[in-house]
Amino acid sequence: MEDKLSSVAKTFTPSPIQELSHLAQRCNAINLAEGFPDFPAPSHIKKAAVSAINSDFNQYRHVQEICDHLVMMVKKMHGLDVNPLSDIAICCGQTEAFAAAVFAIIDRGDEVVLFDPSYETYEGCITMAGGVPVFVALDPPHWTLDPNKLMKSITGRTKAIVLNSPQNPTGKVFTKDELEIIAGVCRTRDCLAITDEVYEHITFDNEKHMSLASFTGMQERTIITSSLSKTFCVTGWRVGWAIAPAFIASAIRNIHVKITDSAPAPFQEAALTCLRSPPEYFESLRRDYEAKRDYIVKLLAGVGFKIQFKPQGSFFLFAEIPESFPLSDVEYVKELIQQAGVVAVPGRGFFHTNLSLKNSSDVDCSYQKRYIRFAFCKSNATLAAAAQNLELLYAKGLKLHSFDKKDA
Repeated sequence: MEDKLSSVAKTFTPSPIQELSHLAQRCNAINLAEGFPDFPAPSHIKKAAVSAINSDFNQYRHVQEICDHLVMMVKKMHGLDVNPLSDIAICCGQTEAFAAAVFAIIDRGDEVVLFDPSYETYEGCITMAGGVPVFVALDPPHWTLDPNKLMKSITGRTKAIVLNSPQNPTGKVFTKDELEIIAGVCRTRDCLAITDEVYEHITFDNEKHMSLASFTGMQERTIITSSLSKTFCVTGWRVGWAIAPAFIASAIRNIHVKITDSAPAPFQEAALTCLRSPPEYFESLRRDYEAKRDYIVKLLAGVGFKIQFKPQGSFFLFAEIPESFPLSDVEYVKELIQQAGVVAVPGRGFFHTNLSLKNSSDVDCSYQKRYIRFAFCKSNATLAAAAQNLELLYAKGLKLHSFDKKDA
């Protein structure tokens, strides 16, 4: 009966991450893999959701006041003038906002440029729309953008560029110069841009998030997607949005209605409480996550990982496996689970082989199996427990070299 599946569905298979999650559950491993907090959301935000449910905001709903607050936010952060009635679509999280944005602008055969490594959802959405993902490799270890690689990836079929900054999995914040290069390509080659800005409030070391839409000539060709999830520790609420030129925002709303109809009504109401948060909330958020970042950087460096790039934003650390160990990322994570009781994500799931360089036989891509993503959006107790396990294993000699080098 598998022949009844669509050709797109057949390309989607369980990832090694899912298999490792099952192994981690069996071993009761400490979860530094998944990108969601294991500590409570702010109590006043939860109370707002409970109050909304008890007030019977439980049916299909569009809370226009969310759009009003977003208009004020993007004006303050980026100097953008947005019409709350026409330029914003409320969706079921950033994931649906991104998917609807892709479905709104991509036709079969259109090429979409992404920066590698990248979050795996982007490629899936583009493929479902019939588009062709084209990957531009960022240069390790600092994940810098090579303008020549970007220019070589652009063809007459290029419709859009996807930008995630601060980035998952690397924690990179694209520099002003890099953003100007991307904006310049969009303007000169008449491309659209879709941005994922869910980590916009989580930046470190005085780095400031800059939206691509704020660059000259870019607001009219950029679709901003974001959500409540990361900023307010409510990844399960599924309230996100797309901010775009009116004709694109209208298309995104129409697609959203056809797919899910509305974001969860009580959580839309509670979103108003989130978006009214004072500046002190966002500063505290940054400060807390920066302390967690510093803790995990010191921890992993102390047990032998190569940390050549310190995350500038998001809540992920992309760490390189110690050079003395021949294991691939997948095998290394298996051993971390079984020997240390700690689970992280193999980096290979964020890398892609069809790089923009057509003749890439001379390009060394072996590094793609040498990175592991750790999530530090965890309680201090969780991070301390992981530290204890990893340091104990390291003290014992971390005898991982004795295992087979199956995937290296």
